[in-house]
Amino acid sequence: MSKKIVSLLSLLLPLLALANQAEVSNVRLWTAPDQTRLVLDASEAIEHRIFSLRNPDRLVVDIPDARLQGKLPRVKNDPLVMRLRSGIRAGDDLRIVVDLKQPVRAKSQLLNPNNRYGYRLILDLSPRKQQQKPVKAFVHDDKTQRKVVVAIDAGHGGEDAGAIGPKGTQEKTVALGIARKLAARINRAPGMRAVLIRKGDYYVGLYKRIRLARKHRADLFLSIHADAFNDPRVRGSSVYILSQKGASSKAAKWLADKENRADLIGGIELEDKDPYLTKTILDMVQSATLEYSHLAAKTLLAKLAKLGEVHNRRVQQARFVVLKAPDIPSVLVETAFISNPKEEARLRDPRFQDQLAQALFAGIRTYFQRYPPPGTWFAQHRAPRRYVISPGDTLGLIAKRYRVSLSALRKANQIKGDLIRVGQVLTIPEG
Repeated sequence: MSKKIVSLLSLLLPLLALANQAEVSNVRLWTAPDQTRLVLDASEAIEHRIFSLRNPDRLVVDIPDARLQGKLPRVKNDPLVMRLRSGIRAGDDLRIVVDLKQPVRAKSQLLNPNNRYGYRLILDLSPRKQQQKPVKAFVHDDKTQRKVVVAIDAGHGGEDAGAIGPKGTQEKTVALGIARKLAARINRAPGMRAVLIRKGDYYVGLYKRIRLARKHRADLFLSIHADAFNDPRVRGSSVYILSQKGASSKAAKWLADKENRADLIGGIELEDKDPYLTKTILDMVQSATLEYSHLAAKTLLAKLAKLGEVHNRRVQQARFVVLKAPDIPSVLVETAFISNPKEEARLRDPRFQDQLAQALFAGIRTYFQRYPPPGTWFAQHRAPRRYVISPGDTLGLIAKRYRVSLSALRKANQIKGDLIRVGQVLTIPEG
């Protein structure tokens, strides 16, 4: 073998070794209130090993036979991570070091490619010592009425951008903007308090969204989204509630499947194992919850119809995971089609976001005025319900319509028998 060939091989072998190495690129850091997520895009399925070191606290990620493409992101204002750095060990193994501000628990998983991403290594870091905040029990007397709690869920977030418009507008950004504006209106209104399920650009698992709403004892759960379809001409708002028996239309089923895939995009394998959805709870509670979900949805749809075009003039039903809280009326609103160029431009406009927030607020307030939860400010300030008798009405039908007992209806109106007359005004008691 000539010296030239040997020299050429000595130059090519390192290049061939690099060509066979896995590439790790586009490292991203997402900061949530209770955890930090580190995402590494990989060119192929990679092995990894994680271990922690103390004094100072740091987490080490070793990836055999891999190299880093590009730079690691700078860390700003993360409660757990101070900085990221990388190096090479054992010749061709990549090591990433996470310098920490405190000891953490780390979970990792390698996700297979989907329609948006290739292979991804997900690292979830949470504080090793969780600080338990004392929960104050709410106590009220006749002079104190609690506020209704509205859980506002901005769809998607973090790794999951949701639908993306022709100009690059991301659904997660629009949803959070509207959610914040809506929360501000609710918090300024008497008798109401808003809880943002997602406060920033990070992902929250679908079942965790339900748990957070239940933790805050929400009286209503509202999930905000921006729709998309393969036909850019499709436009308008839609309102959805949970369907136990299947979707009310093919479009509703397609949309529910799209939204439920968010857990796969966000980095959590979705499994329908929510402990709250046992058969007993469903039988006892969820039928009533669905009724109130439908009442809230109809009110919201009416307000959105006054703002602009609606895609469906009836409340739609689909099997959205995020609507499966068994004891909280839950509604999902698709504010507009982000895939429509004109509606995308409107969704980007802060003024239109304000208008959407105002329409949603008006719908929520009207819903609680009509159906106030017991013991709330709205229940205390509710005007007596009145009903004007029409031809064909009976006391039994009126009692059934308003979900009150026949005896309570008679007592509230001092009626001893069943005799009523057309034009007579009845007072409807609380159900």
